[in-house]
Amino acid sequence: MTSLRPPFTLASAIAKVRAAEDAWNSRDPHRVSLAYSPDSEWRNRDRFLRGREEIRAFLAAKWEHELDYRLTKSLWSFSDNRIAVRFQYEYRTASGEWHRAYGNELWEFDEEGLMRRREASINDVPIDAGDRRFHWAAPGPRPEGDAGIPSVQ
Repeated sequence: MTSLRPPFTLASAIAKVRAAEDAWNSRDPHRVSLAYSPDSEWRNRDRFLRGREEIRAFLAAKWEHELDYRLTKSLWSFSDNRIAVRFQYEYRTASGEWHRAYGNELWEFDEEGLMRRREASINDVPIDAGDRRFHWAAPGPRPEGDAGIPSVQ
């Protein structure tokens, strides 16, 4: 089994990204927060968070607004204890409007493999329901055969 602790190899960085994707697709704020160090620091768009409790509260509020959330992440780059990813996710608002979010994240991990820092830049665009790309059953992981982020946007 591949260790999800630094220093990362190509295989362990890919596995770490997929583990994060699967956790986020669970839409379980408690489960997701356990991947972060107790004093983890986040920048998410224009929000700055510190610690698991703030992360849990943020994610709970996020998934109350972002319905039918489905996320896919892709490894961009990695080093000993850092990983950069690009991602896309789709969600529906309570009024039925669909959106796709495009973003990049920079992750830094402690020696135990917990994320101690997350920097996320994200842009949302409205989409028609017919333009959705991610159709697997949610909440739940992206199926193994699904290619994830398309190479052509």
